[in-house]
Amino acid sequence: MRAWQQQAMEKYFDPAREGRAARDFLAVATPGAGKTTFALSVAAELLGRRIVDRIIVVAPTDHLKTQWAEASARAGIPIDPSFSAGKGRTSQDYVGVAVTYAGVAVNPLAMRIRTERFKTLVILDEVHHAGDALSWGEGVREAFEPAARRLCLTGTPFRSDVNPIPFVTYEPGPDGIPRSAADYTYGYSHALSDHVVRPVLFLAYSGEMSWRTRAGDEVAARLGEPLTKDLTNQALRTALDPAGSWIPSVLAAADKRLSEVRRHVPDAGGLVIATDQDSARAYAKTLRQISGEAATVVLSDDPGSSKKISAFSEGDSRWMVAVRMVSEGVDVPRLAVGVWATTTSTPLFFAQAVGRFVRARTRGEVASVFLPSVPTLLGFASEMEVERDHVLGRRVTSEDDIFAAENDLLAQAQAGEGASDDLLGSFEAIGSEARFDHVLYDGAQFGHEGEVHVGSEEEMDFLGIPGLLEPGQMRDLLRQRQADRARSQGRAQKPSPTDPGDPAIQEVATHEQLAVLRRELNGLVGAWHHRTGQPHGVVHAALRKECGGPAAAIANAEQLRQRIDRVREWAARKSS
Repeated sequence: MRAWQQQAMEKYFDPAREGRAARDFLAVATPGAGKTTFALSVAAELLGRRIVDRIIVVAPTDHLKTQWAEASARAGIPIDPSFSAGKGRTSQDYVGVAVTYAGVAVNPLAMRIRTERFKTLVILDEVHHAGDALSWGEGVREAFEPAARRLCLTGTPFRSDVNPIPFVTYEPGPDGIPRSAADYTYGYSHALSDHVVRPVLFLAYSGEMSWRTRAGDEVAARLGEPLTKDLTNQALRTALDPAGSWIPSVLAAADKRLSEVRRHVPDAGGLVIATDQDSARAYAKTLRQISGEAATVVLSDDPGSSKKISAFSEGDSRWMVAVRMVSEGVDVPRLAVGVWATTTSTPLFFAQAVGRFVRARTRGEVASVFLPSVPTLLGFASEMEVERDHVLGRRVTSEDDIFAAENDLLAQAQAGEGASDDLLGSFEAIGSEARFDHVLYDGAQFGHEGEVHVGSEEEMDFLGIPGLLEPGQMRDLLRQRQADRARSQGRAQKPSPTDPGDPAIQEVATHEQLAVLRRELNGLVGAWHHRTGQPHGVVHAALRKECGGPAAAIANAEQLRQRIDRVREWAARKSS
C-alpha cells in the first residue's frame, strides 16, 4: 500500500472513532491516487474482523461497476456487477454487488431491504454524484441508512450547486458557511510530491474565429481575448467545429506531442474529449488522416463501450475519442496526452477529465493537455493544486446583506441564460484559425513573444519536450527554452531606438506588433488574476508602478514587453 493509503487505514480503524463516527468515513483523494485500493483494503479488513458480512458498491456508471468488480476480484472479494434492484437475489459465490446511483434511485426500498438483511459495508464511489438529482440523493439516503458501515470516496468533493451530499458531514468554516468535512484528505499537491501522480503540462491555443448569426450578421473574435460569456461560448464552438481549421491544427499538434512522448513511453495514448457524438466521429476521422491509424470511438449509447475502453487500456494504439464516457473514475493509466474539445467548462468536470491523465506508472512521466485559450479553462488549469470543499450556502452577515439568499437564487436562475442569446440567434461557424498561445505548468505561464504559428519552430520548442522529466527539470527546461528564444528574437528583431529601420518594419510594429503584445499582456494579467484573485485593474496598475509608462492602450512596444516579462517573473517567483 502507498503511504497515504496506510495512513488513511490507520485513521479509519483508530479506536478513538466510536459509535456514529466509526459508521461513516469520507476519504478525499486526488484522481489517480488509488481510492479503489484503499476502499478494498478497508473492506477486506472489515470482512476479516467480522464487522461486516456483505458489501455494496455504488458507482456513477455501468463501466465503473465492471471496473470495481475486476479490482475486487483481484483483491479476493467477488462482487456481482450485473445485479439490479429488481433482480432480488444473486449467487452465493458473491460477497457483494455493484450498482449505479441511478439504479438505486429506481428502487431504493429493495436496496434498503438488502442492506438490512446483513451487516453491510456500503462503498459510495464519487459520492458527490449522490447530489446530482433530488431522487438520487433521497434514494441513496433511504437505501443505505441502515448500513453497518458507509465509506464515501471522491476525488472532487465540491459541486457546482448547493445540493447536500448524503452521509457527508458539513461544518461551518471561518466565514460561517457550511463546508464538507473529510475524515482524510490527500490532495493533488501532496500526491505530486510523493510521485503518485504526474505533473500536467497545459498547452493553450488561441486563434481568430468567425461565425454567422440567425440575422445573417457575421461576428469575428479572437479566442482568448476578454469577451462576454456568450461570445466566448460562440467562439469556442467555432473553434471546435470539425469543418474548421482550428481543431485539425490542434489535433495535429497533439499527435506530434504524443509521438514525442512515445519515444520515452512507447505505449502512451491520447484522449480527445468531445462535446457530442457527431463531433467525436468527425475528430476520429481527422485523427486517422493525421496519424494514419484508426482511433477508438467511445459513445455512451454503444453497448460495447466498456469493452472498447478495456481493449484500449490494455493495447498500445494511439488515440481514443469519447464524449463523456471517460471523464471520471475510468482507469486508463497509459493516457498521457489529452485534447479538450468540449464546450463543457465546469470546475467539477474539468477536475474529473484532467484526472484521467495524472495516473502515474513510473517516475518522471508527464501528462500533456491541449486547451482552448478560454479564461475559465485557463483559470482551472492554473488552480490545479487548490483543494476545494463543497459549500452549501451563504450566510447573511448584516442587515445590508438581507437579500443575499434571493440574490444567490437569482444568480443561479440566470446562470444558464445569456443577455445576447437572442441577438446571436442560431449559430453557424464560418471559419477558424489556430495559434499556439502559451504553456501553463505549475501555475506559471511560459511562451514566446508575438504570434506563434502552428507547425513553427517556436511551437516545437514546447511540443518537443521529452516525455520523461522530473517536475524540477520540466520547470527549468521551460524557462530555458523561453529565455533562449527571447534572446534570439531580441538579437534578430529588436530595432535600435535611434535607428527606426525599414518603413515596412515600422508599419508592422505599429499595426500588428502592438496589438499582439497587448493581447499577450492581457492574457498574462488574466492568468495572474485567476491565480491570485487580484482584479485586472489592480494588476495593470502594479505593472505600471514597477515598469513605468502610460496605460497599456497607449504604451509602446518596449514598455509592453517590460510588463510581460515582469508578470512572468512574478509567476516564476511564486512557483519557486
